[in-house]
This record gives sequence, structure tokens and C-alpha cells, in this order.
Amino acid sequence: MDDMYGSDVLAKGWRDRGAKKVLDVPAERDLVVEVAGDGYCGAVTRVYGGNVELEDRVGRRRVFPLGGGFLIDGEPVRLTAPAPAKQAVRRTASGSFAVADQRARIALPSRILVEGKHDAELVEKVWGADLRVEGVVVEFLQGVDLLEELLAAEPPSAKRRYGVLVDHLVPGSKETRIAEAIMRGPHGRHLKIVGHPFVDVWQCVKPQTLGIRQWPEIPRGTDWKTGICKAFGWPYESQGDTGRAWQFILSKVTTYRDLEPALLGRVEELIDFVTDPSTGSGAGH
Repeated sequence: MDDMYGSDVLAKGWRDRGAKKVLDVPAERDLVVEVAGDGYCGAVTRVYGGNVELEDRVGRRRVFPLGGGFLIDGEPVRLTAPAPAKQAVRRTASGSFAVADQRARIALPSRILVEGKHDAELVEKVWGADLRVEGVVVEFLQGVDLLEELLAAEPPSAKRRYGVLVDHLVPGSKETRIAEAIMRGPHGRHLKIVGHPFVDVWQCVKPQTLGIRQWPEIPRGTDWKTGICKAFGWPYESQGDTGRAWQFILSKVTTYRDLEPALLGRVEELIDFVTDPSTGSGAGH
């Protein structure tokens, strides 16, 4: 005949034999539990200092020590502290690793110069976080035609380098002729001029970013921005109209993936140039 009590009176675990196993459950936010002692039922709002805070359906909150004494669906559980959440690796809009709690550096004497306000706003939106970490200021020229005048007034040097981003830098263009003449002059040693092939910086935004197949062709002799606004059926009669059109375009840009590669490489090249540690102008990019 079987001995229902076992043969060893000193065997371990005899008190727990047949008892239900109590599960350990992480006290994750919004988990609904019941307090076994008094029937209070609430959702987890936070865990701190070995305690769990619960909020009931009318917004009343109570705090209990973690551990046993809780029920889920009528079954006893022990609440434990949830595992710490893994910190996601953050990237900036340019694709660089974001630097946590990084304050902007004091501005370097070196500068990146762009042709206009729209160029500066686009560079800021995608590379702004990187530039603040490096301490690089972006200034706009209101046209490459004014570059030589600026260089004469504030000449670049080994410790004050200028990187210049130019629109429509293609063989034979007016912009290319101006850039080549300046680079042959006295300031070329501490200057880097690069550019993209598009008529205007608007075109550096990929058509797919705007939900179109391609940018419209604008007839020679027509102001390019005005022609674009007309082609899209947008207001175009005032400077405010073209400004609002640009803000709409800019709002569609969230990361470097929304821009043409012809612009991406050139901006990165300029950042490297003005932060080159060998010149004493920066820490490198």
C-alpha cells in the first residue's frame, strides 16, 4: 500500500507539496493587479524605491511594497521591479550618432558660408545638431557674387577657414567662373568652395520627399522659384508667397535621406574642412 505521507519525515518541501506556485511578474506600467488583502484594484503607474504605485479607475493612487500579496485574474503573483529599458541609439537628422546632454560649443572662428536664407535653413535642419557640437556657425551671403567682398573685409586664415556652399556649380556657369577666380586669388589657401549642380537649393530636396516624380522644368528667363510655384499651382506674386512655398518644402525634410546625395557629400566635406584639427580650427567631424 502506498504511503501518502512519504517515508522520510525529514524530507524537504513537504509543506509546499501540492501548493500553487506563485509567479514573479514585472510591475510594468499599466499592468492591472488586485491587492489580495483588501480587494483594491489598480493599474501600475510607476515603480520606485522598492514600491509600486497603483491607480484605480477613479484616479485614486496608493503605494504598496513590491513582492507578494497581489492577484492577477484571481491568481496570486509576486510583483518585481521591471527590467530597465534599453536605451535606443539616437541619431541626428544627418545620420550621425547623437551626443547625449551635449551643450553647444563656443563658436569656432571658422565658418560655413551659403548663398541664401533657404540654404542656411536646410543645412540647419539636417546638420544643425552636428554643427552645434562642433561649434560651427553657418552664415548666408545673399549670393556668391558677394563672396569676394566678404573675403576682402574679413580675410580667412589658417585659424579662420571658410567653407562655401554654392548653388549651380557646374562647368561654364557664372557661379563656377566666380569660384574659380576666387580660388586663384590670395584667399584660396584657406578657403574651400564646393557646390551642387541644381539651379536652386529647393531642388536638393528629393522629388519623392514631396510626393512628385520630378521637379518641373522652368523655361529660361523665368525666375526659377516663381516658375516652380506656378507649376504647382501655389501663390507666387510676392516674396512672402515663395517664402511660404519654401517652408512647406522644408517641412517635408526630416533626415538626410530626404536630400540628394549631390548635396550631402558637399556639406560633410565643408564640415570636415572647417573643423580640421591640424589647422587649430576645430576638433574634427
